[in-house]
Amino acid sequence: MIDAMDKAAGISPDDALFSTRRFRPEFVQGAEECRLSVLKPANDQGLAPNLRVALARRMAALNADAALLDEYDTQLAQLDPTEQLRALAHGETDLEEPLATIARHVDLVTLTPNKAEASHIALLTQAGLNSPQIVALSELIAFVNFQTRVATGLRLMRSA
Repeated sequence: MIDAMDKAAGISPDDALFSTRRFRPEFVQGAEECRLSVLKPANDQGLAPNLRVALARRMAALNADAALLDEYDTQLAQLDPTEQLRALAHGETDLEEPLATIARHVDLVTLTPNKAEASHIALLTQAGLNSPQIVALSELIAFVNFQTRVATGLRLMRSA
């Protein structure tokens, strides 16, 4: 079965890399479970699925990942996003709070993670996010950036 990582990397069951990934099924399954837990969790902690996908789309754009950008565009369209969420997803920064602070944080961690500091977490709290929401946001940021890097690596392996 093709998972989201295969799809993002352009891998089909006919590719040798597809079979190679399955030598470690726990990684294939783990990545898929992680994806579902950050995008469609049982308890969204007040960070709705359309917000999560909008942020994922934003990160895919920041990482210049065309395949993931297309995938998240499709997912977002199915979730009937508000105008603010569409703006967030497309990289806008002139947003209502707490979206403006969330966008700055996502951009910072995605583009320059080495510059992220505890004071940036305090800004999220000041914008109204609680600790479970900050953890959920951090998990989402970590996963989407991980996803773009793994998909890029798999694409490079596939083209070799």
